[in-house]
Amino acid sequence: MSSLQRNFLRYQHVFVFLAPILFVTAVYVAAPLPADAGGGYWVEYWWLFPCFMLGATIVNTVGISGSALFVPFLIFLFPLAAHPLEPETIVKVGLISESFGLSSSSLAFIQYGLVDRRLAVALVAGAVPFVIAGALLSFVIPEPLFHLLLGLALIAASYLLFKADLGHEEPGSSDADAETEVVSDGGQQRGGFPDDDDKLGPAGVDTDGDGNVTRVDRDGEDYRYTRAGYLKRFANYSVGGTFQGLAGFGVGELGIISMLGSKIPVRVAIGTNHIVVAVTAVLASLVHVFGGGLVPGGHSLDLAATPWNMVVWTVPATVTGGQVAPYVSAALETETIKKFVGGLFAVISLALFLMALGGL
Repeated sequence: MSSLQRNFLRYQHVFVFLAPILFVTAVYVAAPLPADAGGGYWVEYWWLFPCFMLGATIVNTVGISGSALFVPFLIFLFPLAAHPLEPETIVKVGLISESFGLSSSSLAFIQYGLVDRRLAVALVAGAVPFVIAGALLSFVIPEPLFHLLLGLALIAASYLLFKADLGHEEPGSSDADAETEVVSDGGQQRGGFPDDDDKLGPAGVDTDGDGNVTRVDRDGEDYRYTRAGYLKRFANYSVGGTFQGLAGFGVGELGIISMLGSKIPVRVAIGTNHIVVAVTAVLASLVHVFGGGLVPGGHSLDLAATPWNMVVWTVPATVTGGQVAPYVSAALETETIKKFVGGLFAVISLALFLMALGGL
């Protein structure tokens, strides 16, 4: 089993890029299309590919939800080149695209040994009920109120991003004088540190009897922390989960803040947060596609109403961006990207407030 897992992680990019190929093929062959779909239906929105790839690269670099950029893009810029979309369609496209992009990036972070799986499972379990509630609420909420809540979520995300220290700390600095050995597949490992057979490079993780975690990534860098602070993280992930279901983002922005606030090392926090956001995005996507008939006033299931000619371009784009993000994170200052995204959120939230006031 460890050999199978190791080989899967080593070649995860192959499996990652097979997923959108299979998705696009299945959509092309089996998806129900609108009655007015013509010969140019599938290529109508080809230009979404570079837009969503850039957005996915940006958000995955700092570990936040893709829809935080995708949803405002579809509200403000998409109508300039095409036509306005209904709020439920906007959230649906954002969530489906985000699900693939974050799943792609999550595997990349797992490959580097930067995901605390025990922490991720607990966070997902706590967020799931709130994600479902938020997604069902989205079917009945008025459009002006939707824009108002979206603006509030973005301004909160902007504030928290500016406040957060996302700079990559120097891992293992407290053990700089410890004995170091070179391992066969690259990186360095300090003597006595965990080195698991099912992980790539010198990666490993160990938890002692007092709950102190020692984690080593595939480059041999080590991180020490505890998993204390579950209640603090639960509070943030419950609120964030509601917005994740409602608007397609929120759990990532609030989640990363709560992780850093409970002293989880920033690279481990970003990697683990990817898993939480990916799973909740997939769940919210399923509720948005299939759950309309479960609430009074919600729409019944109509798969033909899903803009398949959009998602066949946005899904491969976000998968590609998710794989590119770790390299961009290593090459650029995360602080610079954080300031850019935080400023963009503030501007977009102002526009959403104006739209909400105009519609009330």
